[in-house]
Amino acid sequence: MSSIYILWDESHLWGLLVWRALEAMKLPYCIVRGEEIAQGLLSCNPPALLLVPGGNARLKADALGSTGIEEIRKYVANGGKYLGFCGGAGLGLTGKNGLNLCPWERAKFTNRLQHFVSGHLHSAIGADISQAADLIPENFPATPALPVWWPAKFSPKENTDVEILASYTTPDNDFWIADLPLNTLPPGTFNEWEALYDIKLRPEFLEGQPCILAGKYGEGRYVLSYTHLETPNSPDANAWLAHIIATLTEGTVSTKQTLVTDWHPSTEPPQWTDEKLLEAKGIFDDIVTIGKNHCLFFARNSWLIGWRAGIPGANLNNLYNGLCSAVSMQPTPAAENYWASVSDEFMHNLHLFYEGVKGYLLAERLAMTLSKTFPETVSTESLRNQRTALFGPPMASGGLYLELLQTLDHVVYLLLPHHIQP
Repeated sequence: MSSIYILWDESHLWGLLVWRALEAMKLPYCIVRGEEIAQGLLSCNPPALLLVPGGNARLKADALGSTGIEEIRKYVANGGKYLGFCGGAGLGLTGKNGLNLCPWERAKFTNRLQHFVSGHLHSAIGADISQAADLIPENFPATPALPVWWPAKFSPKENTDVEILASYTTPDNDFWIADLPLNTLPPGTFNEWEALYDIKLRPEFLEGQPCILAGKYGEGRYVLSYTHLETPNSPDANAWLAHIIATLTEGTVSTKQTLVTDWHPSTEPPQWTDEKLLEAKGIFDDIVTIGKNHCLFFARNSWLIGWRAGIPGANLNNLYNGLCSAVSMQPTPAAENYWASVSDEFMHNLHLFYEGVKGYLLAERLAMTLSKTFPETVSTESLRNQRTALFGPPMASGGLYLELLQTLDHVVYLLLPHHIQP
């Protein structure tokens, strides 16, 4: 039990962030799939820690299947440790698509805009922590700045042994609601908007909400976090992540390097110089450029492309960062063989996707320009149909996007270590 298992299924960008964090901290890890867990991996070769990145909790549960879910429950009950971020935190909760490690459930949003928040928030360390006190680093800031990227919310239950390690307090300087950066709005703007338009946008709904939980399940432990402690160049979050890992693994896995270095995926030098792969990256570079040139995309930070509300930016970030990562990694024989077998179909689909996305983005731009004078020229229904054909229905995945993503995700998976590292 000297290694960390990263559950790869349905993680995409968030899996890459976790992988980079463990690489930066020089921690032992290997990448695993839900089907391997369902086949008994955790029983025959239990890890020091099972780490589940962000992503869609329902799809993660589907990848595990009922057998895989039961295998994780058995692993933790027998003394294993579980750490989940965002979607991985949601997977650890109780509910239809949960592992039922934690008796709490996921809360529903009364306003979808409450989900579209990103950036750092100051957080208060829990005041009533007993069994999980060892998870708080010594001399840690009382209000650490912790990053969130479109988080869900916990639904607390009374009379449980769940302990709240941290709760949100106030936004930091890089906090956004959808495509609105808070630090650029004049004082009193939210008051005026609420009075004029009867819509609540201010982030007060987050204040006091639990963001990191800890508890016991059988002989094991879990930590569930809707804050992304693996976020690059986030000192408080990274230091806490390193401490949590060392504590959960009882010191068998620890590091002196706590800061996760910044990430610039689009400009990392290529190591896999396959002609088709480089062409694919060039196509995505062009998609990003078109979006930026027409005010639909913007640089949110060094590794994340921001987007105007309503644009499928999260989907494009998954594809773009996955492709940039594949190009910048040293190719493995397994990845080269798989890519050779699928590259023709991938490129065919990518060219169709490129033409479709280019037309869709430019139609969105035209609709923005004409919205005041000729609002029905580009109908909302037409834009919705274009988006659905390319990306699938809202809150789900489909179309050419899903085909490209599944192929690319498997390529990246084959580039990462799948063996137990010493």
